[in-house]
Amino acid sequence: MNWILKMAWRESRGSKKRLVLFLSCIVFGVAALVAINSFGSNLEEAMDEQAKSLLGADLVVEGRMPFNDRVEALIDSIGGSQSRETLFSSMVMFPKTQDTRLVRVRAIEEGFPFYGILETRPASAASDFRAANGALVDQSLMRRFGLTVEDEIRIGETTFPIAGEIINIPGESITAGLIGPTVFIPFSAAENTNLLHRGSQVWYNVYIALEDRHADIDQLTKSIEPVLDNNRASFDTVEERKEGLDRTFSNLTSFMNLVGFIALLLGGIGVASSIHVYIRQRITTIAILHCVGARIQQTFGIYLTQVFFLGLLGSILGCLLGVGIQFLLPALFSDLLPVEISYSVSFTAIFQGLLLGTGVALLFTLSPLLSIRSISPLLTLRSAYEPSGLHKYGSLQLLTYGLIAAGILAFSVHQTGDWSDGLGFAAGIFAAFGLLRLSAWLMVMSLRTYFPKSWTYVWRQGLANLYRPNNQTVTMVLSIGLGAFLISTLFLIQNLLLDQVELSRGENQANVILFDIQDDQLEGIGETVRSFGSPVIQQVPIVTMRLSKIEGRTLESLRDSEERRIPGWIYSREMRSTYRDTLSPGEKIVGGSWTGSYEEEDGDIPISVEQGVAETLELNIGDEIEFNVQGFPISGKVGSFREVNWQQVQPNFIFVFPRGVLEAAPKFHVLVTRTEETETKDAMQTAIVQNYPNVSVIDLDLILATIDDILNRASYIIRFMALFSIITGLIVLTGAVMTSRFQRIKESVLLKTIGASRKQVLKIMVIEYLFLGVLSAATGLILSLIATWMLAFFIFEIAFVPDFTPVAVTLVVVTLLTVLTGLANSRGVYNRPGLNILRE
Repeated sequence: MNWILKMAWRESRGSKKRLVLFLSCIVFGVAALVAINSFGSNLEEAMDEQAKSLLGADLVVEGRMPFNDRVEALIDSIGGSQSRETLFSSMVMFPKTQDTRLVRVRAIEEGFPFYGILETRPASAASDFRAANGALVDQSLMRRFGLTVEDEIRIGETTFPIAGEIINIPGESITAGLIGPTVFIPFSAAENTNLLHRGSQVWYNVYIALEDRHADIDQLTKSIEPVLDNNRASFDTVEERKEGLDRTFSNLTSFMNLVGFIALLLGGIGVASSIHVYIRQRITTIAILHCVGARIQQTFGIYLTQVFFLGLLGSILGCLLGVGIQFLLPALFSDLLPVEISYSVSFTAIFQGLLLGTGVALLFTLSPLLSIRSISPLLTLRSAYEPSGLHKYGSLQLLTYGLIAAGILAFSVHQTGDWSDGLGFAAGIFAAFGLLRLSAWLMVMSLRTYFPKSWTYVWRQGLANLYRPNNQTVTMVLSIGLGAFLISTLFLIQNLLLDQVELSRGENQANVILFDIQDDQLEGIGETVRSFGSPVIQQVPIVTMRLSKIEGRTLESLRDSEERRIPGWIYSREMRSTYRDTLSPGEKIVGGSWTGSYEEEDGDIPISVEQGVAETLELNIGDEIEFNVQGFPISGKVGSFREVNWQQVQPNFIFVFPRGVLEAAPKFHVLVTRTEETETKDAMQTAIVQNYPNVSVIDLDLILATIDDILNRASYIIRFMALFSIITGLIVLTGAVMTSRFQRIKESVLLKTIGASRKQVLKIMVIEYLFLGVLSAATGLILSLIATWMLAFFIFEIAFVPDFTPVAVTLVVVTLLTVLTGLANSRGVYNRPGLNILRE
């Protein structure tokens, strides 16, 4: 073993440049994995430490209607410190600027939060705003509208002085504030706003801090769950909130880990290519060792030892870089996180990085190292005539490929935590590598078969380099193609998602929705909208109801018997339904027949049900369903199934009744309009809020801009991680160019000897790298289009209308990088003295 170690060290001294590339191939993949794993570990620790502040209490009892006597008695029996909250959405107006905004109003009692700190400016406002009957306003609203403390805010029919601005709410991220800025008011003031009428979207919460801080929460929730379920209430605990966040962020970090793993696999390809050429350059040395008595196992051990220590060193450097990158990630994620992350080194992540980096280096070099077994000692005597002996080594080669496949599968399953997801990801990697490899082979075969013999010599020479011995085609297509595939897929999916939320920005599409309009306000609001030159695109009545029975069985009994699937949201919430005599745009009948009007003598009321919910509830045409319409039972039959385009900017419904049934029921209306000019839209909103304070105005342009911002933040993080794959791909490209450097020097000298100019030699290299770059990028981009179509069709269920701008940009950028990298690493080739090369 000492001899093997000494020989491994001596052999490494003459190939420092190649071994530096070897190290670089491993470093960036390991760095990505360590950074993400360390970040995930720190995030988990932060959520464990700040778990109770995520909820602000030990337990929250929740409901979408005022609690009945039985639930109230149950809440009283729990005891502890309690703080009640009424939560609803409403338009607010700032009299100072006459601006309006849709916000989340939280009317809450003293005590909340029991854990964590409600940060305000000034700090005393967090407790003093109740005594002053004031409001706490989100800092984003304060800044946007130029407000200061002691300005006023109007909610419904009540005006509150602004007591302070909200800096941070326990358990909420900055992004949550972008979606719905929060305003706190005293609990007793909610009724004074005159906004809590029948049909309003209101949540009633009771935050509870138990007297016994070490009480068994699971046991408590098991005892109260039946009572809450039977009375259409629910609960939330610290552990459930934490599990939900764990799932969300573990999915994101797992995805980015897989992206980092792809960078490591690309590094593995570069390592394999580097070691393959390294062994070719050491054929004579290996043959001499065999001549002087070294056994095959010993020579194999020399180079395997080199690979092991180089892989370990590359992994160590990658771990150090990853720990440094970890400082950046909390800043990138800060707007998306509900907790503050403290930095600490995760030794588990470092150990995993060392293990994976070294393992990938060993696995990917086994195949070229196996060729050592076939190098004959005769090469020392007959090198001019004896074949090199490098060839695939049968069953051992297959075993090596099997080990690589098993390693990729094991890591994929470990990261996703699910066999099917891990198998799917591994299959995707194998498919991508296989298709890239196939495309490289097809191009080589096509060039051989259909070589353009009529082209000029420079073009023919450049193209011929793609299939001559020691060509770089396969390595280049795999490394650069996979990087282009990743980046392009991320851009295409992001653009598809953004296109879906920008429907309202198109011509003649609605961009303003007025919600919660009462019967006696409908005519006046319609006139106000038209007075600003805006059309009334749609006007829809909405009736609040609950589904109570299916085929004569109550939902409670069906839920207990599990005869039908009853989703929790259908069971616990009030649904908004409507009545009309025509289908709306974006709907079509896919089962049964549509009935638009109803007369009492017609018999059973025909009700149209959205197709997806009908499948979930296992409904059939003709099934009897009964609703509780605010205390009044109405039953009917399933008359038709509708396919609903939920992305259409319009009020969409699960249940639609015909005209002649619900007109007398308590209801409110929704009005949909479009306003082109921002100033006109703002003025219209102000006029409506001043005259009809109960009406909520939803500005879809603002919502879409917010979603755009959030998607951009998330995609920026993902692209940041995908950048590691691109960097690794460029390193592999550099290695591929340096691998064939001697071959290029030899060709350049021969060309120079027969009269080729420097310009011609340069053109030949440019043509070769140009075709390699175009082929690599084009193959990756075609794969990205296929992958995006599959994601759009099977996962997101949206239309596949790709934006080819990022595809074209990626093609140009990747091609330019390939050409520039190839030329940079081939510099000085033409200047090498020809005599030495010719004598060799």
